Amino acid sequence: MENETGGGAARAGGRGAETAVVVGATGAFGKVIVPRLELAGLRVVAVARSLGTLSTLQAECPAIVPCVADISTDSATAAIAAAVDGPVRMVVHGPGVVVAGGIYSISPSALAEAVNIKVGGLLRLVRAVDAALVPGARLVTIGGHYGFEPSAYAAAAGVANAALVNVVRQLSLAYGPRRITAHLIAPGPADTERLRRVAADRAALRATTAAAVLEEMKAESSLGVFTTPEQVAWAVELLLAPEADAMTGSTLMLDAGRRRGLP
Repeated sequence: MENETGGGAARAGGRGAETAVVVGATGAFGKVIVPRLELAGLRVVAVARSLGTLSTLQAECPAIVPCVADISTDSATAAIAAAVDGPVRMVVHGPGVVVAGGIYSISPSALAEAVNIKVGGLLRLVRAVDAALVPGARLVTIGGHYGFEPSAYAAAAGVANAALVNVVRQLSLAYGPRRITAHLIAPGPADTERLRRVAADRAALRATTAAAVLEEMKAESSLGVFTTPEQVAWAVELLLAPEADAMTGSTLMLDAGRRRGLP
């Protein structure tokens, strides 16, 4: 059955079909988002730094257009632009950042690099596809809970994701006259390998176990659970609906009830 996104799954692999560009396509979120967007009828340009990981993804999703690019460098803009040969309906910016410790130990260069990847990378991505964006296109970036609820243990994620809130608002103002909307998805701690590395780092500081830290982190949410990559992919697809026009500049909180403060 066809949907509102541009003609159904049969169009996903054709040249000139409406396109989604996904940065971080081989990460924990990206490798779930990519097939979901293909099923929604979009041709997917999958962007990652490693040809090897892209080849693995392509074995599972043969119709993708692989694009090797490092979103932390300005050369990524030209590489992504060269991979796009049709109208762009959505971009999804979801690269990971290095687990670099808390505010008491993180190096300033690591903090700056996180902002470069998250904020600078989003701008590089948007500029790469600017000329191909169609009315109703979605500019989507994946931030996180710590951008709204600071933690002494998550300096890079907190600072970079807080900056994304402001940048998404700016993009909504800049692109609104073209009927292009900008959105931030902010999951809580997600059940991924990266989260287990974070838990291990915290456990080493406190002389406890990673399993104990994970249980404590679950208890921080009102539901007592972590967010899943599948839930993030659901939110990305949700934004393809025409009704999402009304949400430009907004944040979708997928934090299982972790946020305590008011807007």
